[in-house]
Amino acid sequence: MPKFYIKTYGCQMNERDSEQVAHSLIERGHQQVTHEHDADVVLLNTCSVRDMADQKALGKMGMMGQIAKQRPEVVFGFLGCMAQARGDSLFKGLPHLDMVVGTQKFHRVADYVEELLEKKRTRRMDDPRLSICDTAEEAGSQETIREQQLAPRQATAFVSIMQGCNMHCTFCIVPRTRGVERSRSIHEIVQEVRGLVARGVQEVTLLGQIVNLYGRHEFPKIGNKSPFVQLLEAVHAVEGLARLRFTSPHPIGFRDDLIQTLAELPKLAEHVHLPLQSGSNRILKAMHRPYSAEKYLSLVERIRQAQPHVAITTDVIVGFPGEEESDYAQTRELVERIQFDNAFIFRYSPRAETPAATAAGQLPELIKEQRNQDLLRVVDASAHRANDRLVGRQVEILCEGTSPRNAARLMGRTRTNKIVVFENERDRAGELVQIHVQQANGFSLYGTPVV
Repeated sequence: MPKFYIKTYGCQMNERDSEQVAHSLIERGHQQVTHEHDADVVLLNTCSVRDMADQKALGKMGMMGQIAKQRPEVVFGFLGCMAQARGDSLFKGLPHLDMVVGTQKFHRVADYVEELLEKKRTRRMDDPRLSICDTAEEAGSQETIREQQLAPRQATAFVSIMQGCNMHCTFCIVPRTRGVERSRSIHEIVQEVRGLVARGVQEVTLLGQIVNLYGRHEFPKIGNKSPFVQLLEAVHAVEGLARLRFTSPHPIGFRDDLIQTLAELPKLAEHVHLPLQSGSNRILKAMHRPYSAEKYLSLVERIRQAQPHVAITTDVIVGFPGEEESDYAQTRELVERIQFDNAFIFRYSPRAETPAATAAGQLPELIKEQRNQDLLRVVDASAHRANDRLVGRQVEILCEGTSPRNAARLMGRTRTNKIVVFENERDRAGELVQIHVQQANGFSLYGTPVV
C-alpha cells in the first residue's frame, strides 16, 4: 500500500484542494502519513500570494533531495498556485522533482502519482517522459472539487463554490494562478453540503476567491437576489446544518440583498471578513480596488446596523509601491476608527508579472516592517478589547476537538469566529456547547461549560 504525505501552504482554498487530493488517493488504496520520511509520495500544495510562501515551498522541496538520494523510488510533486505560475521551470535545480500540477488539475493527481510510481517501480529510466507537468486550463474544472476526506468526528468543512478571479488587483497573482471566475451550480453545492452533514459536519464555510461574486456570469438574479444570496438561502435550508460561513468576499459584492441576508438567516454566523487593503484612496486606486475609504467605512456601518453582533475582520497591505507616510497614516486612522475584531497585516511583496511589481516607488523593507509592526499594535489592541468584552458572558461554541496547544483541553469557535478553550471530562467534538467566558488571554478566550 503506497503511503503519501501532503503539506499545504496558504489559504483555505489550498486546504480544500489538498483534501480533494487526499480523498482521491485514499480511494485508490493509498495511505496518508504525517511525515515525509514515511512516504512513498511527497506532495507540496503551494501558494504564490507572497514571496515568502514560494520560498518556503522551494526550500522544503530542496531538502527532500536527501530523501531522494536514499530512496530514489519516492515520487515528489508540486501542486497548486506556484506550480501553475512557474510550470516546468520548477524542474531546474530540483533533479528529484517528478511532478508539477496546476490549479485546474487536482483531480488528475492520483492518475499521475500512480503513473510515476509504476515507472519508478519498473525502473523505466529510459522513458523520456519520466516527469509530468500539467498546468493547462480545463473547462469545467470548478465541478471537480467535490469529495473530501473527513477526520473522525470532524465538525467543520470547507466547500469550494467557485474558482478564479476577474478583479485583477495590481498586487495580486491569483487571476494568473487560478484563472477566470467559474462557478459551480447551486444544486451541486447543496448536494455536497447535504453529504457532509450526513457524515457529521455541523458547520460549512463556502469558499471562493471573491466568494460574494459567485455565479454572476452564469446565473440570473431572482427577485432582486444575487446568485450568491440564492446559494446562501439554499445551503441554509439543509436540514441538520448548524452554522454557515463564507470567505473571502470583496466590498463591491456587498449589495443590499446580501446585507439584509446577514440579519435574516439564523444559521449564518455573525462574522464578516472584509478585506480593506488600504485606507488611502490614492493607494486603493493604484491597487485597482474599486471603492474608496469612505465607501468602505459606510459599508462597515451598514453591516453593523443590519447585524449588531457581527465581528468584522480584514486584510491590510502596508508598504505598497508609492505609499507615502500620509497614505499609511490614513490607513492607520481608518483601522483605528473601525476597531476590527482582528486583521491580517501583510508587508507588500512583489509578485512576478503583476503591474505593482514594476511600479515606481518600491519601498525599502525596513519601512514596510516598521509600518507592519505599528499597525499590528493597533489591531492587537482592538482585538483584545473585543475579547475583553466577552468576559463574564455566555457564548455558544462549536467544539472542534482537542486544543492543539494543550491536549488536556478542548477548543471551539464562537459564531463570531473567536477561539474558546475549555476543560471538560469528555470529548465533545462536533457538539454545540454553551460556555461561560472567564478570561481573555491574547486572541483566545477561556471558560467553563454551562451546566
